[in-house]
Amino acid sequence: MFDAIAGRYDFLNHLLSAGIDRRWRRRAIASLRLTGREIVVDVCSGTADLAIAAVRATPGAGRVVGVDFAREMLRVGMNKLRRHALSDRIALVRGDATRIPVADASVDAVTIGFGIRNVDGLAAACREIARVLRPGGRFAILEFAMPTLPIARQLYRAYFAVVLPIVGRAVSRHRAAYRYLPESVAAFATPDELVGALRDAGFRDVSAVPLTLGIVFLYSGKKNL
Repeated sequence: MFDAIAGRYDFLNHLLSAGIDRRWRRRAIASLRLTGREIVVDVCSGTADLAIAAVRATPGAGRVVGVDFAREMLRVGMNKLRRHALSDRIALVRGDATRIPVADASVDAVTIGFGIRNVDGLAAACREIARVLRPGGRFAILEFAMPTLPIARQLYRAYFAVVLPIVGRAVSRHRAAYRYLPESVAAFATPDELVGALRDAGFRDVSAVPLTLGIVFLYSGKKNL
């Protein structure tokens, strides 16, 4: 499914979020408190938007490794890296979020942008993030959620049920992909459950900050020393 929509994925992300997705990514990278020297792993990297945000931040990451299982998404991402002359700072590799292809305690930060709900095995993914991070290393995870405010929740559900599938199908020409998004959000762990899974994996100072009326949460924290 992700391979099938890769060519229009970035356009639809910006369109369907009215461009706010860029702000969410900047907020996630800012939470890492980078100094310009860090090695960052961007899990579920897709077309590398969050990886690019990490190296373009001021200060940004020294180097980013993006990991994703969808070959066509990575191909689109590699084209973007060449276009923006970032291939020397970002490497994209095909891999599984529950078996991240980097060594134990070898990176300073881990990011995931709207991908952790797609991983088959939430607890395993959280343990992998802990495995690859150095002691004291930070993570930042962006993920959709259902708003708790009644009016926002009703509007969000209507948008998910009607607008998003119609626009997504018309632009991507893939019938199932933009039905999957609301279904996967509804089926995913609650913010409290994800915070619990991260703490169980060995993280401290874990927080879940709602963004844009709670339609997105930014999860952050540190690996125990």
